Amino acid sequence: QVQLVESGGGLVQGGGSLRLSCAASARTFSAYAMGWFRQAPGKEREFVAAISSTSGNTAYADSVKGRFSISRDNAKNTVYLQMNSLKAEDTAIYYCAAVPGMSGGVYRNKNTYTNWGQGTQVTVSS
Repeated sequence: QVQLVESGGGLVQGGGSLRLSCAASARTFSAYAMGWFRQAPGKEREFVAAISSTSGNTAYADSVKGRFSISRDNAKNTVYLQMNSLKAEDTAIYYCAAVPGMSGGVYRNKNTYTNWGQGTQVTVSS
């Protein structure tokens, strides 16, 4: 099992930037593929971005492509989501997720992931 703790959320004006962090407790963090998802009020949790365990492969939702960037530092057991050019429609709770033993793969389906953080609120004012 791995514990995930997100941080870095907050209130930002439209057009601004935020960087989310997700710290993982796993000793073998590098063996986990990671993802970011978000959930707005009244909506289902949706895929935002994903990164493979060690190969650096990434995937993005069309709605954030070119604005958001996912990265990871396996030495720090941390995955990041850099969010630029934020829009009001990016407002949501952002969740970090992990799934073990999936080297090289990136996963868009939330049901693939086995571990979740508690979420961090991102609010973008228009």
